[in-house]
Amino acid sequence: MRVLSGIQPSGKLHLGNYFGMMKQCVDLQKKGEVYVFIANYHALTTVSDPARLRQDTMDVAIDFLACGLDPAHTVFFRQSDVPEVQELTWLLSIVCPVGLLERAHSYKDKLAHGKEATHGLFAYPVLMAADILLYQSDIVPVGKDQKQHLEITRDLAIKFNLKFGETFKVPGPYIPEAVAIVPGTDGQKMSKSYGNTIELSATPKQIKTAIMSIVTDSTPMESPKDPETCNVYKLYQLVADPAQVEEMAAKLRAGGYGYGDAKKALLAAFNARFADFRERRAALEADPAGVERILQAGAERARAEARRILKAARKAVGLE
Repeated sequence: MRVLSGIQPSGKLHLGNYFGMMKQCVDLQKKGEVYVFIANYHALTTVSDPARLRQDTMDVAIDFLACGLDPAHTVFFRQSDVPEVQELTWLLSIVCPVGLLERAHSYKDKLAHGKEATHGLFAYPVLMAADILLYQSDIVPVGKDQKQHLEITRDLAIKFNLKFGETFKVPGPYIPEAVAIVPGTDGQKMSKSYGNTIELSATPKQIKTAIMSIVTDSTPMESPKDPETCNVYKLYQLVADPAQVEEMAAKLRAGGYGYGDAKKALLAAFNARFADFRERRAALEADPAGVERILQAGAERARAEARRILKAARKAVGLE
């Protein structure tokens, strides 16, 4: 089983990234062949500062490795280190209907939020399809909001295969229902674009500030509270052990337990959960050359597979 996933270096990674994608990749590397890439081509649709893009790319690499991604078992690389993906994007573009891209929820949502309608933003799903098909992936861990992009990938693989002969494997999604959506500090989905994140690499003071700012209702401390509608509890379920989760739920239902107390418990559980991560991250941050060597080694492995698949696609359309 081959698994592929990528993430944009468009800001600091956060708890939503960890449970929505990063943890899945770390867990899956024990069960199959995993390819993970830093999607810096994709990030160009939102990041226009070169220095920031370079730094964010390195930060993403460090965060992934600190989370337990093992380069001995995972092909870990930068998207831009495999230029074959750009040629495959063009080959997929020739079978991609415009209407398929016009219906993309992500594209329409970004326009609604004031993003400029560039070709890069519009054609984003085709590049994403090339990312996936270039490595003959079996499954792709995605959040529910990215499921449509994977459906577009499947459509393009099928269209290409029908027109030019069997070339690409049609991948399937992997969506862990229990952690499909991680709530942000304001109750919406945790997202860099909403500014409601709890960053993995933040300082202890920044993490405390973020957690203590989580939006709650105005129920008095002495009154019973419904854990299922409490944003603090929803996040606590992710980072605390089951016994601690049950204990907080009971306290909230009983009353006499305030949201401030719940936030303090969440802070303690978060710090305990990511203590090893912070230690590993500090060591990696002190050795950027070592991180770069890991990315280069991953790129060599990725390109070997990419050249093979691209050659088959080129032959299928008549370029070879």
